[in-house]
Amino acid sequence: MKVSFFPGCSLEGTAREYGESIEAIVGLLGVELEELPDWSCCGASSAHSTNEFLSVALPARNLNLAEKKGQDLITPCAACFSRLKAAEKALTGDSKMEVGIPFQGEINILHILEFLSREDFSDKIEKQTKKPLEDLKVLSYYGCLLTRPPRVTGAKNWEDPQDLDKLISKLGGKNVFWPYKTECCGGSLVLTNLDIARRLIGRLLEMAKETEADCIVTACPLCQANVEIYQDNINETYGTKFNMPVVYYSTLLSVAFGRSAADAALNGQVIPAKQLEEITNK
Repeated sequence: MKVSFFPGCSLEGTAREYGESIEAIVGLLGVELEELPDWSCCGASSAHSTNEFLSVALPARNLNLAEKKGQDLITPCAACFSRLKAAEKALTGDSKMEVGIPFQGEINILHILEFLSREDFSDKIEKQTKKPLEDLKVLSYYGCLLTRPPRVTGAKNWEDPQDLDKLISKLGGKNVFWPYKTECCGGSLVLTNLDIARRLIGRLLEMAKETEADCIVTACPLCQANVEIYQDNINETYGTKFNMPVVYYSTLLSVAFGRSAADAALNGQVIPAKQLEEITNK
């Protein structure tokens, strides 16, 4: 199965491990990701904060490229997904916006988690699972962009999404309930107003600590970076002792599929996910 792949800027920078863990699993599931030729930045977050035209035109260029290929467009980044879907809505909705770039809406735009959660992958995931994540207590964390606003994303359960939860269970892990699965981590506020971002991230980590989970799993590069990288900063600021691993769902898949710690990109964790490392060594 071939699909067009829009990696986004983060996979070549702060989320390099995310890309590596995706590469470790897609072939096993019979998927070929064809990187969109000559793709460009979707504009998140700066474009939609400053200029409505650019906020649509930048992702529209990539939508146009994908539509020319005639394949569904898959992206791993929640922010990219949000901007591509918002542009789709603006270009094809009742009040069509003109940006000089044609797009007819003849392809599907999917986050890769949504794509892999389709029923036709269920048996493939089960077949490839060699090392079930037994006794691993996991918090599913979607962040705020994968499902909201639902009029743009098309999400049906935007307050209580289930794709991550079902995947964790399918891999043998234990879903731990918590009420913050779609709460904001502060996003790009870590660059413009760190105090607000620290408070938002701190709330997430405090609740995660109370649940006694082993790790947080996410599908958003910015959520992963914020919640993991800023734990030391938050500990120094508030005198807390947070030490919670934050991993990608693709890392869980890689580990469960029997790939090495390096293939699963566990070596790139700021806070080591020791339980997952132990599973790879079994």
